[in-house]
Amino acid sequence: MSSLSSRARGAVSRAADNPGLEHLTRAGFIGYGILHLLFAWVIARVASGGPTADRDQSGAMQEIADEPFGLALILAIVVGLVAMAVWQVLEMFRGRLLTERMASAGRAAFYLYLALSGIKVLRGKKSSSADTQQDTAEGLLASSGGRVTVITAGLILAGIGGWLAFVGFTGRFEKHLRVGEMAAGTRRLVRRLGATGFVAKGLAYGIAGALFVVAAWRYDPDKARGLDAALRTLAGEAYAGVLLVIAVGFAAYGLFALTEARYRKV
Repeated sequence: MSSLSSRARGAVSRAADNPGLEHLTRAGFIGYGILHLLFAWVIARVASGGPTADRDQSGAMQEIADEPFGLALILAIVVGLVAMAVWQVLEMFRGRLLTERMASAGRAAFYLYLALSGIKVLRGKKSSSADTQQDTAEGLLASSGGRVTVITAGLILAGIGGWLAFVGFTGRFEKHLRVGEMAAGTRRLVRRLGATGFVAKGLAYGIAGALFVVAAWRYDPDKARGLDAALRTLAGEAYAGVLLVIAVGFAAYGLFALTEARYRKV
């Protein structure tokens, strides 16, 4: 049995170290960074009162679908996201600690979720993850058990937001980077981009999670729309300054992801 396990682990390691997968994964970080930059632009438009699609990553892809070369860009982003998901699945099997495996599984699921949103846009469908979340919550809120599920989802989402903010404040993201290859100035810039980006994402996801709890407490599925609901709430409460800070933070994270294409340990 141990021999079989060792051979399986060796096969996974060889697959994970495949140069082709590494190149696609690094290209995926470029697409991931572009996606966050587009989302930052969407948030900035929300803050200025401009019209937008859904205020989340799927909405960001819808925004560029009709632009010249927009579908080609989305296709490239989707391919990169799938490669990143495959990489994280392989990392999940290579990981020795349970926490490492869970983190890899979560990242793989998120990358696939974004990839599927992009595929829907490529197929000409309106990819509204916010509407899907709202419809699901509406069905769940019809029962007491469903309310508990929505509250649990909100607490998990808020927990993810808190963890992202913690990673940003402490600089834990640097352990995944080849910092030894960076010049001193580059490392300072990457550290600032990462810290700003992770904290901003943490704030946005934390608000989204809190609104899931509010949705269950008040029987209001309109609050269970993820990032879309979080940004709509801030816009509705006239917190334009907070929205602009979040927009800058997501732009910083997008630039940080672009640097990961070069320096991430893959």
